[in-house]
Amino acid sequence: MLRVALTGPESTGKTTLSRLLAEQYQTTWAPEYARAYLEARGPNYGLADLETIAQGQLAAEEAAAAQAHRVVFYDTDLLVIKIWSEHAFGHCPEWILRRIEQRRYDLVLLLDVDLPWEPDPLREHPTHRQHFYNLYHTELSSQVSNFAEISGPPARRFEQACYLVDELLAGENRAGPATSR
Repeated sequence: MLRVALTGPESTGKTTLSRLLAEQYQTTWAPEYARAYLEARGPNYGLADLETIAQGQLAAEEAAAAQAHRVVFYDTDLLVIKIWSEHAFGHCPEWILRRIEQRRYDLVLLLDVDLPWEPDPLREHPTHRQHFYNLYHTELSSQVSNFAEISGPPARRFEQACYLVDELLAGENRAGPATSR
């Protein structure tokens, strides 16, 4: 099973692109757990909430992977929780950092901030998106992750993502069945 995570700052189209990719490849995707959690409990949160959200995100990823066909898409990842936690609380719980180190994706798509900001009661930082984008880029580079930057209007983002996923799937076909990840 190939695992593709979409990451990046708020309001960059992660949810829409995740859903479209899952439709394109006739597979599953894991929605961002934080959205459902905060919609149910309100926009105020503490560090304990972020830990609960991280656990929920991991469970959502596993549930989507269990139903997927060849590839699964994740609308966000624990890197989002890490950056969010460090910004809001000055640090990230150690167990989340360990899970980030252990959890590898076959591809991470880092979505650029070149789409217009869409207001939403759960979004917090319309003027800090470039700052956060730079943090994501630095983190992914330091992890030596297989990541690609996705930018442009929605149709172009979808084309870029499909090209990268097609390449990933073609590489798996040449290499044979994937080993356990």
